[in-house]
Amino acid sequence: MSTTTDTATTPLIGDIEQFLRTIIAQMEPEPRPSGPGRPRILPALALWGGLLLCVLKGFSSQTALWRLLTFHGLWSYPRFAISDEAVYKRLEHGGLQALQGLFERVRQELAARLQPYALSKLAPFASEVVALDETTLDQVARSLPALRGLPPGDRRLLPGKLAGLFDLRHQCWRWVRYIPEAQQNEKVVAREMLQGLPRGSLILADLGYFAFPWFDWLTDQGHYWISRLRAKTSYQVLHVFYQCGDVLDAVIFLGAHRADRAAHAVRLVQFTIGKRTYRYISNVLDPELLSVAEIAALYARRWDIELAIKLVKQHLKLHLLWSAKPVVIQQQIWAALIISQILQALRLEIAGRAKVDPYEVSMALLVEYAPRLAAEGRDPVAVFVEHGRAAHFIRPSRRTEIKAPTIPPEEMHPLPADIVLWRKPRYAHRKCHRRGSSKTN
Repeated sequence: MSTTTDTATTPLIGDIEQFLRTIIAQMEPEPRPSGPGRPRILPALALWGGLLLCVLKGFSSQTALWRLLTFHGLWSYPRFAISDEAVYKRLEHGGLQALQGLFERVRQELAARLQPYALSKLAPFASEVVALDETTLDQVARSLPALRGLPPGDRRLLPGKLAGLFDLRHQCWRWVRYIPEAQQNEKVVAREMLQGLPRGSLILADLGYFAFPWFDWLTDQGHYWISRLRAKTSYQVLHVFYQCGDVLDAVIFLGAHRADRAAHAVRLVQFTIGKRTYRYISNVLDPELLSVAEIAALYARRWDIELAIKLVKQHLKLHLLWSAKPVVIQQQIWAALIISQILQALRLEIAGRAKVDPYEVSMALLVEYAPRLAAEGRDPVAVFVEHGRAAHFIRPSRRTEIKAPTIPPEEMHPLPADIVLWRKPRYAHRKCHRRGSSKTN
């Protein structure tokens, strides 16, 4: 597909398989092996195309890939007369470069096409809006000799975890990193995950990332951020914009004790709904730039990355790992991420054309019906938009809506011009930054 397509009028992806074929055909061909020996029967483009198609169709083993290539046939390729062991070895020695490059190519291709449907109203002051999170992969089967003696549930069966950065406006993965140590603390690679992110980006992360050095570093890098306030965290109030009953909007210093204190002042907003009190902190100090209600609504979008992880692990069956070999595990991960990018793009376009929130479009039904509709020669996007509500492809989202209070601007007390918003930090030495530690600050 050409990137010059008129994205405002042309459906994004009418046929997922055709989109994959086009993108894969644009990959650089595999160099011919030098030296003696018979040339490879199975070209790399067919290997990776077959892998992606297996993930799309919900196959759950390397054997299914072998059957696809040898018995069913893949697209215009001939059926390959190879053994299942040959396919396993090709995967084991195939590396990750091709799939990682394909992931980035798909990301860039879709980003341009998704621009008309992007959620541009999310924090328009920020250059990008992203969510950061990690997820532990499910245990591998005890199939390798080194693993057969391990008892069920042994931590050594955990193949690792994924750290992901999710673009909330375009509803796609910006980048994902595989971490072989399943018990490693989230903060170890957090800063690396933000490399290449433009200044002025807004980062949303859960309490696993809560740490004074992390918040100060984000501010020093020129990024915006929103977090929940960890229970029992001490702070010093510098200024109160508004306070009435359980509603508070104030500027504070995190850490009231000399041994552990953040450098930059942050904003604390608090309100109560029913029996639950919500507390958020952010380095966006201007209430006109970001209101209490907008902070709550934005942080609720952090759940988007949780559902994106669910798509990869549950709907695309990453919870059923095909192998215990690290390289094959990562190949399956990258294949699932590529397919998830396409499905997320389909949902965002459907939502944009149907004028609904993306999460009103059922991802489970999109995973089930999009390949089936495309195989019948029907455009999944058009079908979902036209018949979505009648067929319950589009339905009210079950996500909890946090109705934060709206504070009248005239009741806000402006920040004094001479207020000091920085102090010399002092960070308590914790074990949370060590590899393998699961403790948090």
